[in-house]
Amino acid sequence: MVPKHQTMNKLEQLKSMTQVVADTGDLDAMAQYQPQDATTNPSLLLKAADLARYQPLLLEAQRWGREQGGSPVSRAAAAGDYLAVSIGLEIQNIVPGRVSTEVDARLSFDREATIARARRLIDLYENRGSNRNRVLIKIAATWEGIQAARELERENINCNLTLLFGFAQAVAVPRAGFISFRPLSGAYSTGIWRQPGSRRSRRTRTPASCRLPESTIITNSTATTPR
Repeated sequence: MVPKHQTMNKLEQLKSMTQVVADTGDLDAMAQYQPQDATTNPSLLLKAADLARYQPLLLEAQRWGREQGGSPVSRAAAAGDYLAVSIGLEIQNIVPGRVSTEVDARLSFDREATIARARRLIDLYENRGSNRNRVLIKIAATWEGIQAARELERENINCNLTLLFGFAQAVAVPRAGFISFRPLSGAYSTGIWRQPGSRRSRRTRTPASCRLPESTIITNSTATTPR
């Protein structure tokens, strides 16, 4: 807690009002800013793999992937999951809360494959000493992804719905009983600005900042059902 006579910086102000979640693979930054939870994604893992400190984890993941056999594609997928969990375990040593680890987005429209991949991620965490209650499995908020997440929740595998861009998803996710989901405001705004004829200035509100309040209203007023 910051003493009352001291002025809080922006991060401290946010921490006083909400829960801060780090969206990075930078362990040094997490140690410095001390978020409650953390999330990773494939692009962050790719950046992390270029750092010298992660090279032993990358080599170990490659070895484990080869040991799983199968096609080159399946071995690469296995190695990717192993690396994601390895970095997730490193993050768990820093943050007190939960770490989100993402299912391959290419499985977003395959319910059964999403379930199988989520189970493998949880098994990897638990086989290496972690508790599943400290893990959130990130799944795309497609119809198939939502159905997969409902099944996984029944197995006590906690899910974090992501890749949420539209109102239909904003309504469907809480109706399915989920309270942890992520509207991707940055990606949404980037997509809008890339459209022909779009204009952008410092005084203009981003498209996401205009739509997220409406999405929040819809989400908060939607009746949820038990998981």
